[in-house]
Amino acid sequence: MELPNVLLPPDDRGEMYEEEKTLPALISLFLPEFPQHKCPQEGCFQVLSVIAKGSFGPILKIKVIHQEQIWAVKVLPKSEILKHGVLEQSKKEVMIQKQIKHPFILSLQDCWQTQRHLFIMFDYCSAGDLYTYWLLKGRFEEDEVRLLAAELGGALGFLHDLGIVHRDLKMENILLSDQGHLRLSDFGLSRHLDRGGRAFTVCGTIQYMAPEVLSGGPYGHAADWWSLGILLFSLVAGEFPVPAESNHISMLKKVRDCPYVPPKTLSSDLILLLSELLCKSPASRLRDLQRFKMQAFFRGASFDSYLLQKSPVKFILELRNHPDWDAKSRRGSPADWLDDFDFENICSSPSALVELPSNLPSEDVRLTAEQD
Repeated sequence: MELPNVLLPPDDRGEMYEEEKTLPALISLFLPEFPQHKCPQEGCFQVLSVIAKGSFGPILKIKVIHQEQIWAVKVLPKSEILKHGVLEQSKKEVMIQKQIKHPFILSLQDCWQTQRHLFIMFDYCSAGDLYTYWLLKGRFEEDEVRLLAAELGGALGFLHDLGIVHRDLKMENILLSDQGHLRLSDFGLSRHLDRGGRAFTVCGTIQYMAPEVLSGGPYGHAADWWSLGILLFSLVAGEFPVPAESNHISMLKKVRDCPYVPPKTLSSDLILLLSELLCKSPASRLRDLQRFKMQAFFRGASFDSYLLQKSPVKFILELRNHPDWDAKSRRGSPADWLDDFDFENICSSPSALVELPSNLPSEDVRLTAEQD
């Protein structure tokens, strides 16, 4: 649906904001998914730092003054949401995350709107994202990958049981808890898809996209398992199996031609797992949690989320103390991340606090062709 031009921001955001503020649509368009909150008093939130630049606005590290708690907040200017035509996508993101409660998935804490912005609040993950640790380490050992794969596979199976396909599984969207355990985040491209259902939108991060996604569908939940295969391959090989292209047509040709042969130094069990995940035919691909658990690579490994969380992930915590961690985690300059951002609107009183994620910077190409 095409929105009236008056709701879209002018190139020079200043003078027309007063006119925009009088439009009830700026509030009602985002209801009921984003409840309206008015600032009850100044100083509710203290902005501590910028975590990252998201697709449409900054992701901030904040402190709720009266609770002394640290959270991450994704701040989405309404003008950007309307300009890019992602109103329904933004609503779907919070609707999906409200359903999810899993140890290895970051849950939605709260969301609300003010006159100009949408706010999505999550737990703050001080340990950063998996991509940072990959940059620091280069290659992960098989025992390390086994643990990461068990946690991530469990999260993926849980989502698929709920009929949710993530569609943007990548290292940057895997955050890490203070104990080094995984927290899958960023459901901006996710959607509900019944078992046997099919999607056609070309979307995701290009190096992780399955061939059936790159070709414009149809595709289903199996596409997420391909992305997991790319992720695991890259963790153990130290590089992506296929370099990124600038468009999905060129990437599709590379993906179709690539044999996806893992390094010969890997165990036969891990090579078999990767070959099953990176099967180009989605009908023949390893595409469910039960088959994943039965792989020889996981012989003797636990998929019990309670047991997995009992012990800290030592190799992650050791890397957290790496002298280059700060430099690697801050990919790019934050100098322009807060252009045109109105800090006066960062005060509201979110209700009960529970839990949630944050988007970290990515240099990968992220594509969205059309909406399902």
